[in-house]
Parts: sequence; structure tokens; C-alpha cells
Amino acid sequence: MKRRRIRFDTVGLILPALVLLLWFAVTAWGGMPEYKLPSPQKLLYVLADFATGRLGITPYSGTLWGHLFHSLRRVAGGFALAAACGLALGFLSGRIPLARRLVDPLIHLVRTIPGIGWLPVAIVWFGIGEGNTLFLIALASFFPIYLNTVHGTSQVPEVTLRAGQMLGAKGFTLFRTVVLPAAFPDVAVGLRLGLGVAWAYLVLGEVTGVTEGLGAVMTDGRMLGHVDIVLATMIVIACVGKLTDWLLLAACRAVCPQMRRGRDVP
Repeated sequence: MKRRRIRFDTVGLILPALVLLLWFAVTAWGGMPEYKLPSPQKLLYVLADFATGRLGITPYSGTLWGHLFHSLRRVAGGFALAAACGLALGFLSGRIPLARRLVDPLIHLVRTIPGIGWLPVAIVWFGIGEGNTLFLIALASFFPIYLNTVHGTSQVPEVTLRAGQMLGAKGFTLFRTVVLPAAFPDVAVGLRLGLGVAWAYLVLGEVTGVTEGLGAVMTDGRMLGHVDIVLATMIVIACVGKLTDWLLLAACRAVCPQMRRGRDVP
């Protein structure tokens, strides 16, 4: 039995390293004031204090994990709602032409509205708080999940469907054994895109009066002039967002083992 080697592409470190060097040079010798762009060393201290609370250099000392918990809960809730609706409608529209003719025009019409345009309406409908944030996350995540599911489901070759029917697969059995495995790579792409959008819209939802969450910290830090904590929060969101993407990809590979390693990871 062959063991899969986990290969790490070091080429991906080149650009981050160059950005870090440029950042260090600009803050050390370029005359960039710290209140506009703190140095990498300062930001590292802020991150450590944000997580541990041992340095006491910002008002947000030791508050990272509580804010992260609330943000993760909101992302998970909004993404789960978007996935449930997007997958259900996507599979129906992908396999039933009448459903696609009914649903597609409205969805393509609504998805052209920018997310920020929904913000005042969401505040009126759900007020300031959890409902508003969950609505924005779910709405934005829904579209890539739906579109990729429709594409993958509708592109299943007819010869594959006929082969399954010849082997006795009908109805839900045909969907589970033929349609779903064939469409799943596209479905996985949609889920990953939707999760990325969920993290982006988390910040939009949390800047509207929510008191706990990473987006709330970013808003508060901006108002108080703490650019360092704003950048630290952005780094946390990027890292946690990437981690959740890895976890989702691992789950997709568990569901669909034929997704080949190395070709489906950007």
C-alpha cells in the first residue's frame, strides 16, 4: 500500500517573503510612520498580546479567542444555510430543466446586486446583530455554491447516466451513485468559493453594531486609531480562513476519494 507524500511547494513562499522584506524596509528605512503602518516586529507583538494577554500593549489584550469563537459561529451558521439551499436548488436546477427555467432568472438577477447594497435592507429586516450578519453571509455564499452545483450536475455525460440506468439505478439511487460522484468536483469548488465569501462578508456583517467578533474588533480598532490591531485581525482572518478551507477540502476528499491530490488545490 502506497503512502501519499504531502508535498509542500516552497515556490508559494517567495512572494510572501518579498512582501515581508519590503514591509520591513519601508517601516525601518522608508520613513513610514508607525500609526499608518506598524513594523512587522510591532505587529508580531500585537498578535502575541491579542492571543495571550501577557504584554498588555493594546486594549484588546487576550481577547482573540472569544472574538474568534463568535466569528466562527457566524461563519458556520451562514455557510451551512447557504450550502443547504445552494446544493438543494443547484441539484434540482441541474437535473430538471423546468426547475432551472423557473429558478435561474431570478437568482442571476439577484446576484448582480452588490453585497453592500443589501446591508441597509438587512438592518431593517433583521436589526443590528446576529440575524443581519447571518443573512449577509448566507446570501453571499449561496451564489457560488448554487452556480457550481448547477454546472457540475448539468454536465454529467448522458452516456454515464444511461450506463447507470442499464445497471438498474433509478431515482435517488441513480443520483447517489452516478450524478453526485460525477458532479462533486464542481460542487466542491462551489463550496470552497462559498466559504471564502462567507469570511469576507463576515466583516461586513460585524461592522454594523455587533460588539463581539473579529469584524467588530477591526471596526473598533479603526475608530480608535489602532491600525496595528486592524492588521492583526486581518492576519487572523486570513489564517483561520485558510485553515477552514483545508478542513473543507479534506472533508470533500473523504466524500469523493477520486478527487486527485495536487490538482484541486490552488
